[in-house]
Parts: sequence; structure tokens; C-alpha cells
Amino acid sequence: MTTVSSSIPVTIYADTSFFVSLYLPDRHTLEVERQLRSRPSLWMTPLHVAECTHAIEQHVFRKAITRSEADRALQRFHDHRAQNLWREAPVPDQAFELCAQLAHRHAARLGVRTLDTLHVASALELKAEHFWTFDGRQAKLAAAVGLKTG
Repeated sequence: MTTVSSSIPVTIYADTSFFVSLYLPDRHTLEVERQLRSRPSLWMTPLHVAECTHAIEQHVFRKAITRSEADRALQRFHDHRAQNLWREAPVPDQAFELCAQLAHRHAARLGVRTLDTLHVASALELKAEHFWTFDGRQAKLAAAVGLKTG
């Protein structure tokens, strides 16, 4: 786990695409693996689970992967969850209200979408310090609200 000092853990919220790049190799996979080498404490919510599952199934729909490849990716994802590799938490109650507030303040300027904004709101509510994403607009939103990106 990454730490600021020997006793204060640094928590990181990664958007779903970060996790998908771990389970389905793509152009970001090497970066994901590099970032995970330090064994960071990453939040995972039911939103991640739903989106990750959906993303993997969409790859099957688009015929980018086979059914068996999807099943292996999903099994690995669920195995990691069962091993408590991720810091699981519910979507915070106030995340939806904060999502709406962030949309009002930033969506017209940045072009962020609802789920992108909900991830940033969740990160804030979970007191994450860093936000990992490969989405440029989402990274701009995270930075605009004080999360460290990159």
C-alpha cells in the first residue's frame, strides 16, 4: 500500500476503465500494471462491479473477445474481489447529490458524463486522495475538485 508516512494510508479511486484494462489487455494495461506494483489501496464500489461486468460483456458483443475469454476475465475479477485485493465500499449515500452539484459546476465546461461525475463524487465521498483514469475529461474534473491525478 502506498503511504504518505509510515502510518497514514493513501487511498486511490480508479475509474472502471482502469480495472477493465487490468482484466482485458489493451493499450493501457502496461500502465495499470506499473501503477499496481506499489500495491496501492484502491476503492471499489458496486458501480465498478456493474460497469466492469458490462464492459467485459460488451467486448463479447463486439466480438473483440470470445465467451471463454470473458468468463476467464470475470473469474479473475471476482477472484481478486474474494481475495480482498480492492477496498470495497458501497456507493456513498451523498455521492448522487454531489454528482448533481459537480455536473452543475463543471459538466457544461468539461463535457463529463453522469457516470464519470458519479465516480469523481464517490472518490470525494470516500476521501480518496488520488484519482486514476485514462479519460481526459474525467481527469480534468477530478483535478478541478482537488484530487491528484496521474
